[in-house]
Amino acid sequence: MDDIRALASERLWDRARLDADYTARTCVSAAEFERIIGLYAERSKAALALAGNHLALRFDDLSHERMDVFSTVPGQLRPVVLFIHGGYWRALSRQHSAFMAPMLAEFGIATAVPDYTLAPAASLTEITRQMRAAVAWLWQNGPALGIDRSRIVVAGSSAGGHLAAALVMPGWQAGFGLPECAIRAALPVSGLFELAPLASSHIQDWMRFTDAELAALSPLRHLPAPRVPMVVALAGTETAGFERQSAAYALATGADLLRIEGRNHFDVILDLCSAQNALSGALLRLCGIR
Repeated sequence: MDDIRALASERLWDRARLDADYTARTCVSAAEFERIIGLYAERSKAALALAGNHLALRFDDLSHERMDVFSTVPGQLRPVVLFIHGGYWRALSRQHSAFMAPMLAEFGIATAVPDYTLAPAASLTEITRQMRAAVAWLWQNGPALGIDRSRIVVAGSSAGGHLAAALVMPGWQAGFGLPECAIRAALPVSGLFELAPLASSHIQDWMRFTDAELAALSPLRHLPAPRVPMVVALAGTETAGFERQSAAYALATGADLLRIEGRNHFDVILDLCSAQNALSGALLRLCGIR
């Protein structure tokens, strides 16, 4: 509880310090950032060559947002990884987010990659609702595609890490027709788990968090019960804010904290392209493969 209160109290810190602590792009040069984002999209194209793909499936009638599902086999129920992209809730798309699908397909695991309406066009309340609708859609429709709905694993990077953690928060599932245990496991990577500091930083300029959202959508304030198997991962090179957030959430949830040395906030998630590293190993174990 002390770590949770300490993170929440950061809202009173000087804005310049918070801006520095929560500006992930300071860990790479502008050219390196653009190169890595390009790799997201380029490596995601390989997923299109997989068998058993279902593209642009509308999962939410309210927002009309869509998801791509890769590597399913009708009649053969497979676990699925629902991967949620980052971009501080205001950038990127599902076209940047399927780079892990070929690796997972080698182990008989499907991949689902949803879009969400980006901020500031959508609030965090709406973005979170959309991701919960994506889980509900997989639960209700996945078996017809060859997805084992008892083995839905959520993962996400940065803002997507926040959303993955929001999916294992308790209390929302019944409103979507789901059991409390709809999520089997979670892998938030370089995520954000207490939102209060962000409301006093430059991120507030586009997110416009309300006090109600800070209370309702900070995963550190709503720990999963029963506890969901989870690994909290972060890059070896992160800004101080992301370091504090991951350490506090891992401690509060009892999850393993996995630090990926030699990686930064942006390229760490590309480790999921290969099975021969610690991050992909953690994901495969959460899927029940290793």
